[in-house]
Amino acid sequence: MNVTIVSDVFGEQNNGTTITIKRLIDGLEKRKHNVKVISTFNSSNDNFITLQRRNFGIFDKFINVKNGVELAKPNESKMIDVIKESDIVHIVLPFKTGVVASKICLRLGKPFTTAFHCPPEVISGQLGLQNFEPLNSYLYKRFYKKLYSKANRIHCPTLFIANQLKKHHYKKLNYVISNGVSDFFKKKFVDKPENLKDKFVVLYIARYSKGKKHKTLLDAVKYSKYRDKIHLILAGKGPEKDKLIKYVKKNKINATFGFYNSDELLDIINYSDLYVHPSEIEVESISCLEAIACGLVPVISNSKKSATSQFALSYNNLFINSDSQDLSKKIDYWLENPQIKDKFSKKYVEFAKQFNIDKCIDKMIEMFKDEIEDFNNVKNKY
Repeated sequence: MNVTIVSDVFGEQNNGTTITIKRLIDGLEKRKHNVKVISTFNSSNDNFITLQRRNFGIFDKFINVKNGVELAKPNESKMIDVIKESDIVHIVLPFKTGVVASKICLRLGKPFTTAFHCPPEVISGQLGLQNFEPLNSYLYKRFYKKLYSKANRIHCPTLFIANQLKKHHYKKLNYVISNGVSDFFKKKFVDKPENLKDKFVVLYIARYSKGKKHKTLLDAVKYSKYRDKIHLILAGKGPEKDKLIKYVKKNKINATFGFYNSDELLDIINYSDLYVHPSEIEVESISCLEAIACGLVPVISNSKKSATSQFALSYNNLFINSDSQDLSKKIDYWLENPQIKDKFSKKYVEFAKQFNIDKCIDKMIEMFKDEIEDFNNVKNKY
């Protein structure tokens, strides 16, 4: 197949959407499909069609700089040239470029599918309004009207997302397919660095942004009766980094901040003792999947706006959303019960196998083929 992926967000692998798209591209190419990507990503590779980024005037610094999000400015002539040669177009995000891509597909008579990777709460959360339901409801309606109502199929990374769409009256076929975890992430023995030999290492992988709730974890360590024994590794990048570092120094919390490549991250996951995921809003969380695939036991927020709680295998794998004291108790529990933690480590390795990336890519291809078949059946009737 000739597959075209349309996404505003694609580039440096510091966010879940980019990582998801990259793995989808790799999986499709591994199966000998031809893939082109329309985004703001700048590359000399002819398979990447580069669009200029949108300028938001007085809000540009907040959107494109502070939050590290580059939304594409549609270029219809460029997009038409690619889409007209496509067998299927997959639109990842419901912003202007995706909307224009859907209109081009309808005009040219090309089948397309969509994905739901950006819940409205992610947008409202940037304003501190993630719990303001009138705004979230408005955005759900707007996304549906502008894009999803025109599509037949929506890729939902989790059942949680599929249920959210049903709740907001999205009357389309929802394909629940995990974003998947690569075979690269697996359990192996790694020695702790010398300076961490006597520490209980707690890992969290996420962008340094408000919605990821790093401060909930920092406060949990502050409340722990073992705070001097715990060392945090906060892996990521983002606009809140300086504030978090300042908070760590002020409260004398043992923590390391850094952005790591895949090899480094694999080692860190495998020498860590516990993974904590306090994020309030998640479509799935690739980072948590990667951690549990290596047998790292998680403690996850039970937020009603996060799908990641699906990975909890017991009461002690969940904590009350934004409640640092409850999280502190759960961290202390796993620190005090290493034998139970070892048993759960083995359970998690087995549990994670259902999210194998190859299985997920095959399901995505099945969705593409279903759309092409239905499209051709309708087309042949007339």
